[in-house]
Amino acid sequence: MSRRKIDKPFLITVVILIFSGFFIFSSASLGILTKEGSNLSSVLFNQVFLGLILGTLGMIIASKVNYMHYRKYAFYIFTLSLILSVLVFTPFFGFEHGGAKRWIMIGGQTFQPAEFLKLGFIIYFAAWLTSIKSKVKTFKYGILPMIILLALTGGILLSQPDTGTFLVIFITAMGMLFTAGAKWRHLFGLVATAGVGFGILTYLRPYVLQRVLTFMDPSADALGAGYQIKQSLIAIGSGQWFGRGFGKSIQKFNFLPEPMGDSIFAVTAEEWGFIGCIFLIALFLFFAYRGLNIASSSTHNFGRLLAIGIVILIVSQSFINMASMLGIFPLTGMPLLFVSQGGTALLFTLLEVGIIFNISKYKSRN
Repeated sequence: MSRRKIDKPFLITVVILIFSGFFIFSSASLGILTKEGSNLSSVLFNQVFLGLILGTLGMIIASKVNYMHYRKYAFYIFTLSLILSVLVFTPFFGFEHGGAKRWIMIGGQTFQPAEFLKLGFIIYFAAWLTSIKSKVKTFKYGILPMIILLALTGGILLSQPDTGTFLVIFITAMGMLFTAGAKWRHLFGLVATAGVGFGILTYLRPYVLQRVLTFMDPSADALGAGYQIKQSLIAIGSGQWFGRGFGKSIQKFNFLPEPMGDSIFAVTAEEWGFIGCIFLIALFLFFAYRGLNIASSSTHNFGRLLAIGIVILIVSQSFINMASMLGIFPLTGMPLLFVSQGGTALLFTLLEVGIIFNISKYKSRN
């Protein structure tokens, strides 16, 4: 295993994503000023201190920690992430917002354990797939453990409820399993089972069915369930080629729900237009390209699977967010990573990027 410097193209891409994300977020945050009882200082503190400052510090530290240590402690990391995720249901730590129990309160600040759970899942699953090697082609060692892990995480996330995060974990797990060499018929079987499970979920959870129906026909309830997507499309269309300019979005003021959250891509499109959106999408695509290049160059299977899992996690979540704002995917409430409000999400995204940085130091010379 040869030690080299951090992958510079990947580093430059991440730096541009961080600065672009904060630039966009700064403009979108102005929309909160028109809302009663808003607290912009609290929002900015959470995003800047917890997300940007601590996240950058965590990224630097993670880039210096040999990634093989995560394999050694994978079980404990995953177990801790599960325990913290369960705490959202406790009366002393759990914090509820908008009917969802997804946060715990620590020192007056909210923390979303699901972000840690995503990373914990990837680390443990990468360690497991590395340990079983060619046995991944069998149902007993490849598919069954994944089903058990998904059942554990799914049981917690769907109870919060947080369907979007579970979807991203499922997509990530499938990508990692495919990379590890699982049989095609097993993968197709998992997809088919997931389809049946989603059908059952839409029956048990009316809000999931409502989102699917809204996706199919947003105009059916334009002032209700279809309001967000209609306002999002208005914002995106208003941006045209070059946008209205920084800070000049109209839709973020009392029109777009969550302009700093899952609707922030619509604000981006309105202010920076088609060209700005293409630039942002290109950044994520290049992030994926360099990240997968780092994974393929890794001299150890654990590093390869860990990097692939992180790349799929970040890119799939970000594209799901953008697709939902464009009306080509049902609304999930997932944030646009590096950009949307969410100190915890930004913190763990940067930590995950730091892990990839470290993996890029140990790679083959081809």
